[in-house]
Amino acid sequence: MISRVCFLIFLFPLFCISQTFKGRVIDKATQQPIETVSVYFDNTTIGTTTNPEGDFSITYTAAVQSTLVISYLGYEKVLITDYRNRNNIIIELVEETSALDEVYIEYDDGLTRRQKLRLFRREFLGTSKFAKSCKILNEDDLVLRYDKRSKSLYASAKVPIRVKNKALQYEVAFDIIDFEVIFRYVDVKTRTFTVNSVVYFGTSFYKNLNGFNTKKTIKNRETAYKGSVQHFMRSLYNQTLREESYWIYYDMFRVEEWDYFKMEDVVDSDFKKVELKDMVTILYNKEIQSELQLEVGEFFVDAYGNYTPIIGVYFSGALGNLRVGDTLPSSYGLKE
Repeated sequence: MISRVCFLIFLFPLFCISQTFKGRVIDKATQQPIETVSVYFDNTTIGTTTNPEGDFSITYTAAVQSTLVISYLGYEKVLITDYRNRNNIIIELVEETSALDEVYIEYDDGLTRRQKLRLFRREFLGTSKFAKSCKILNEDDLVLRYDKRSKSLYASAKVPIRVKNKALQYEVAFDIIDFEVIFRYVDVKTRTFTVNSVVYFGTSFYKNLNGFNTKKTIKNRETAYKGSVQHFMRSLYNQTLREESYWIYYDMFRVEEWDYFKMEDVVDSDFKKVELKDMVTILYNKEIQSELQLEVGEFFVDAYGNYTPIIGVYFSGALGNLRVGDTLPSSYGLKE
């Protein structure tokens, strides 16, 4: 099974240790300020809301390499990637006129809502022990559709899906942009659903719960991090794959990792260009197996484990099976 889990991450050079970005959010039509607009860096714990005058101020560091998201119910979301070169800007939100009167009517598409919810939970949250500790707090906001002809499940929502992760002590607000599960085989009577591929896109914001600083939570977060895509990418950047317990195999034989991964510094940036000679198998801790395949000629990675492009860099196996229930903020383990 191929998993394509995509967060909106854009990479830029690291200019300084700490910066503050300020702005004002207004309604484009009325030019009036909008209060309580969510402003956050995608896939981080760094966020704020606008005040009654529509103003906000948000501080970030070099560890933040993701998109700034401005989101408010009933308005089109705004994504800002060049915030390091801008400040004190006016952000005009456009009302989602096409979505205001949209009404979704439940109809018989071959699956009951209960069945679709069960499938969504499994493919969105995952099946690990951490995923099983998760609870979606606003399932009623989910719109779920099943296409019998293509054997595909689709999900959308007008508001972010809020997930409480008890084991990792995060509440994650995931704003779905696209969600699709394509099944290879479906038998409704026996409840057999064999997944062919999973693709979902979205922005996410992490909030620490009250018990996040306990020893148990710290241990759980470290367990989730070790062997994750984030951990692998950081190890790849630092060229410490073996030191971090990653072995690379090709055609069932263990190989010298740098015979297959070609690393090259990018001039005037903190990124490294990565080329992969061929599809390889990744073994973590001598037992956890994954595969990495590129459908692009190269990709770029930074010290924090952020990489681009997302599309075209595909994991399967253990790494491909990781879902929202196993994810951590992009700045986990680093000073924000």
